[in-house]
Amino acid sequence: MDARHSADSTAAKTALRDQVRAARKRRPLGAAADFAASVADVALGWDEVRRAATVAAYVSVGSEPGTGLLLDALVAAGKRVLLPVVLPGLDLDWAVYEGRDHLAPAVRGLLEPTGPRLGKEAVAQADVVLVPGLAVSSAGERLGQGGGCYDRTLPRITPGTPVAVVLYDDEVGLPVPTDPHDLPVAFALTATEIRGFPAG
Repeated sequence: MDARHSADSTAAKTALRDQVRAARKRRPLGAAADFAASVADVALGWDEVRRAATVAAYVSVGSEPGTGLLLDALVAAGKRVLLPVVLPGLDLDWAVYEGRDHLAPAVRGLLEPTGPRLGKEAVAQADVVLVPGLAVSSAGERLGQGGGCYDRTLPRITPGTPVAVVLYDDEVGLPVPTDPHDLPVAFALTATEIRGFPAG
């Protein structure tokens, strides 16, 4: 990829991130909570999640679509839930979710599990992986927050494992700029559906 294409892609990603973040801030108060109640039902109705013993997920913060009820619903359904721990250099370690009382403030305003660290490769144990994002294209191209945490993590996931980005419905099917290192996801999880992508 030449430098001009790289610069154009970076600028386009920045513009789309700004657009989606602004839209999230304009959502009505309680939108994340309403989303959280519905997305837990959608996720638990997904065959891939029903069959899973271990699910890798994350704690939503700020204006992100809410995952708090989803995490508790997964545990109540007997799933082992892994949550990320941000390392220096923005790589991800993992630890088991043991409830909201076992989350602590961390870098970038995140909440992280306080239990024993399992190592960067622990994500390979997951039967389903739920990842954050800002948008996804109709081909499964995901726009992340820009830190690169999941660019490092996605290659460690066991091949064939379903990976779903958690989004609001209107963030699915947007034109997402990509670079060669960007890996697609197979699904989007919203408050209304699981949508699969042919390239995921």
